[in-house]
Amino acid sequence: MKFDRDTAEVFVPDKISETQALERTTHLAVGAHQDDLEIMAVDGILKSFQKKDKWFCGVVITDGSGSPRDDLYKNYTDEMMKEVRRKEQKKAAVVGEYGAMIFLDYSSAEVKDASNRGPYEDLRSILKKMHPDVIYTHNLADKHDTHVASSLRLIEAIRSLPDNRRPQKIYGCEVWRDLDWLTDEDKTAFDISGHPNLQVSLVGIFDSQICGGKRYDLATIGRRRANATYFASHSTDIATAMIFAMDLTPLIKNMEMDIDRFIQEYIDRFKQDVADRIKRLGSAKK
Repeated sequence: MKFDRDTAEVFVPDKISETQALERTTHLAVGAHQDDLEIMAVDGILKSFQKKDKWFCGVVITDGSGSPRDDLYKNYTDEMMKEVRRKEQKKAAVVGEYGAMIFLDYSSAEVKDASNRGPYEDLRSILKKMHPDVIYTHNLADKHDTHVASSLRLIEAIRSLPDNRRPQKIYGCEVWRDLDWLTDEDKTAFDISGHPNLQVSLVGIFDSQICGGKRYDLATIGRRRANATYFASHSTDIATAMIFAMDLTPLIKNMEMDIDRFIQEYIDRFKQDVADRIKRLGSAKK
């Protein structure tokens, strides 16, 4: 494939042809940074793990140069961090048996710049080479600007495709803001109880982040366990780990749907749910 950046790369762990690797994709995840996929899209990773008819492909849009760093990596330059983070992401692709791993190699500033058409064009080119059933990306209420920008570029790219080339589902998942606040009716809950050892391994591979000062490994596994326990207040646990997502599919089915209005309605329903509960349980009028 030809990408905007000469440094972009398609990595295929089992070394089949690039074309075959992309065409077999059933579950696609598009994230802003190295390790985002392992945090937010493990549902797709697990559903494809050691399956012959399902394959997970990951796309990382940025180059990882802006990562916070400490300890062993304290004096690493941006160029050195880019190399380390790409190597870590490739290790995760091997351990998780991904069908393919794509690096687009943009800076965060470039992704956040809506006038820069490179990320959109690259994502559109990738989508034209495959036909995934499900896509995972960042949720639109995430508090990280680069995460939200990545999702917006992806949605735009999907919307540019013919109806029959769009995925059946696209989900916005948790990274830099969890989705426990969604009303139960709006919440998509993925039971990811299986392969806990694999899950720990995948988030633990990114040593430059963990050793560098961010315990994403502990936080990620802890959030999944907390989601499972706090999912329902009046029943026993039905899972040992869960990931929550918002269903973004309406945005790729209805081209006229306003994205800002779409996410605002999620917030409005949460606001109304809280208000209704307070009103219903408040003190009786004298």
